[in-house]
Amino acid sequence: MIGILAGMGPRSTGPFIDKVVDKCQTIYGAANDIDYPHMMIYSCPTPFYIDQPIDHSEMEKAIIHGIRKLEQTGVDFIAMPCNTAHIYFNQLQQSASVPLLNMIDETIKKIPENSKKIALLATEPTMQSGMFQHAFLKHGFEYVHKDHWQSDVNQILSNIKKGHIHESHQLWESFSSELAETIDAAVIACTDLNIVTDTGQKNISFIDSSACLAEAVVYKYLSLTDHC
Repeated sequence: MIGILAGMGPRSTGPFIDKVVDKCQTIYGAANDIDYPHMMIYSCPTPFYIDQPIDHSEMEKAIIHGIRKLEQTGVDFIAMPCNTAHIYFNQLQQSASVPLLNMIDETIKKIPENSKKIALLATEPTMQSGMFQHAFLKHGFEYVHKDHWQSDVNQILSNIKKGHIHESHQLWESFSSELAETIDAAVIACTDLNIVTDTGQKNISFIDSSACLAEAVVYKYLSLTDHC
């Protein structure tokens, strides 16, 4: 059974589960209800605020609580469709009795090798952690960042969390147009952004971290079952 520790943020849970279902169809041809995996989904509210610093102790505690809840149901492994949660990945894995999939590792694998200039679209804590930036440099990608890009991302996320979806789409359209003038690839490293990223620029390679994790979930599931 797959464990999904989601709800970070609340609107990201549904789109991630849809991605897992889509990957089941494309990877191993799931067609009938019985073909799909057993999944236990726990939506875990966490003390995250767009305009406030994270209390890392409380955040880690909340995520570990969610892991414990899932472990009690008998899941075989856990995926966390939240990039910010991976700031504590090593501590979380040490606290868990089942494997955790690493969203950052799975995302880096999917960046096209011919990408030259790459941007990161993420929350402030994920940006400040340096998780992705370190991985970009390690794999030879040129990381490009402008301060006002982060302001735009923060505003988009704030609108999404408040339910102002139309405003989010409007800001995303202008923002992605500016990105296209500067970079050729961007990692979408916040699952809340999935609400708007489907309407991005076609001349940019968008690498969606949640889609990368969803694919890893299905392959991990297949490795534990007798599916062909």
